[in-house]
Amino acid sequence: MELTRRQFIPTAVAGIAGMAGLAGCSGNTDETTVVEGSGSAETGSDDLGLLEAGTITFATSPDYPPFENLEDGEYVGLDMDLGRAIADYLGLECAYTNIDFDGIVPAIVAGGQADAGLSGISITPDREEEVNFTTPYYVDNQAVATLSDNTIITEDNAAEALNDAAVTIAVQSGSTGADFAAENYPNAEQLPFPNFTDAFAAVNSGQADAVCGNAAVVNQMLAGAYTDLHVVLTSATGEEYAIAVSKDNEPLLDALNEAIEALQDDGTLDELIEKNMG
Repeated sequence: MELTRRQFIPTAVAGIAGMAGLAGCSGNTDETTVVEGSGSAETGSDDLGLLEAGTITFATSPDYPPFENLEDGEYVGLDMDLGRAIADYLGLECAYTNIDFDGIVPAIVAGGQADAGLSGISITPDREEEVNFTTPYYVDNQAVATLSDNTIITEDNAAEALNDAAVTIAVQSGSTGADFAAENYPNAEQLPFPNFTDAFAAVNSGQADAVCGNAAVVNQMLAGAYTDLHVVLTSATGEEYAIAVSKDNEPLLDALNEAIEALQDDGTLDELIEKNMG
């Protein structure tokens, strides 16, 4: 039962505001991209157990707008802006390395690929057994979408109609959307994909009847490339997004929590949420 993403709640945990003009990470999906942060905290990077002194490397799966995405080779979204703001506060450079979503927590546990996981990761009991989590920075729900012309699964009957052996639900592997679908629609067939965008494409092409995932992302997808779909069900799961850190690296966890608290207190988090969520 693992990681996921969700529908925006305006009261999303605390707020990260105020850091205008943050440097952006850009690059391709085959390599780690680094951007320099000016820094405001007196943090000794040698004490944080970083893979590379002076640089914090976040593992991310950039296929989950509005949290993380690649646009013209540039990392964009709430998480990407948050990572840059945290690095800037800690006086570090910011680097992103691409890992399939269901591989992020295992990568943090194993070490050697990234210092932390920042990719719309929900706090779950199973994940907490493997990694530590920072203070949450966002709260989301679950949503299910179907083609707008689907007359079998509608807003009126979705809770019952989805739990049918004839129904196929597309999900992202290792996500809380997959967990939610398995728990609430056990009779349905689940069709997992490494990338969430592929789950939407499966519904568009007729491979799946519905797609399940975090509401903020579902709504973003429907407002963009998948306008033929609509939401038939939303569940107030109240999932908390946070940054995943190795259980062996308490100093980094403490530093990230300090940065998140500072960004909440000065309004930067709220500002970044407003920028990316509208």
